[in-house]
Amino acid sequence: MHPDRELYSHRVTRRTFLGAAGALIATTGTGLAGKAVSAQEAPIVMGPFVWLDMDQAELDAAYDQNVYAANLQQIVNRYASNSEGVRELLGAPRRFAYGPTSIEGLDVFVTKNPDAPVHIFIHGGGWRSGLAREYAFLAELFVHAGAHLVIPDFAWVQDLGDSLMPMAEQVRRAVAWVYRNARTFGGDPDRIFISGHSAGGHLAGVILTTDWGKDFNLPDDTVKGGLFCSGMFDLEPVRLSARSAYVKFTDEMETALSPQRHLDKLNAPVIVAYGTLETPEFQRQSRDFADAVRKAGKSVQLLVGEGYNHFEIIETLANPYGILGRSVLKQMKLG
Repeated sequence: MHPDRELYSHRVTRRTFLGAAGALIATTGTGLAGKAVSAQEAPIVMGPFVWLDMDQAELDAAYDQNVYAANLQQIVNRYASNSEGVRELLGAPRRFAYGPTSIEGLDVFVTKNPDAPVHIFIHGGGWRSGLAREYAFLAELFVHAGAHLVIPDFAWVQDLGDSLMPMAEQVRRAVAWVYRNARTFGGDPDRIFISGHSAGGHLAGVILTTDWGKDFNLPDDTVKGGLFCSGMFDLEPVRLSARSAYVKFTDEMETALSPQRHLDKLNAPVIVAYGTLETPEFQRQSRDFADAVRKAGKSVQLLVGEGYNHFEIIETLANPYGILGRSVLKQMKLG
């Protein structure tokens, strides 16, 4: 039995909410808004459990942020306008190639401090969208605090044969490039930190559970600390969801790219964060991961953003007084 089965069986889910509404309609003849309805409309037909207490429709919704964030487009527009404002303030980032293909480049917002720490941000987008330039709004916090911000671009899953394996390899190579080339832009290779949001939170987890010595001939603690915001850390339920329509999951991929299964390779303290208005699965994934890290005897801090949805909480990373910004600056010893 999954460790969250008991928790799920006691909390109000979409299934229990709809069931209660149906019972109300059947017994009183009125809906939740007081409108009279026929008792024949009351039964709610749900499918069998697919994951925990969710049927297929519920699980699909739990991995689809659009269902839980009605203001998505408003927030994305804000990302864009705030990113443009930061580029006007700080200037265009320096652009470096970390690999042979055109997408394998990274934006570097440079601070004036010499030998400054480096923060690498891995963007989200369901593994199938997103560009580094869309997240420039995060740069002002780091640059003003005395750190460089690096935002890599990487290929989308639909351009990689629907596999996440080459994507994971790209972001790992981006981090290796930063370690080997940090001094070219005034960075300290011994003070590299990482964060990621959503699918980028998953990839950041993959990065922090990489065997750097074996795979890249780099120190085991190449990355000194990490923030995983609203990520996914075990791919089993993701594979069961509608995301399998555009990711060709395999047993190998599920095992290799589930950070929660490789905590023996975690060599840095981590912050795990989620918002209370996120989908139930994104909340559970973060709680389970933080609990697993703690049980493994590793350093972890769990942050819960009250009243934030999936897309709003990452904006607090741009604010030195925000729940994420404050915590990351403290982790980097910059605040």
